[in-house]
Amino acid sequence: MNKALLESKMKLYGDTGGSLADYLGISRSTLSAKINEKAEFTQKEMMSIKKRYELTADDVDGIFFTTKVS
Repeated sequence: MNKALLESKMKLYGDTGGSLADYLGISRSTLSAKINEKAEFTQKEMMSIKKRYELTADDVDGIFFTTKVS
């Protein structure tokens, strides 16, 4: 998960954690857990975020499917 990229898209569209959580129909704490990788976004949530922020497939991959390299 690329937290910085998601948060930059949120800011670009004037969203806060609370407004995105409301849009997704989840609590702010649940969204926070997902952004901080303590829980996973569902496919439906990812597609909703894609639509809300007009993301390309590459954007979606860059936000949700990054791998950590040690």
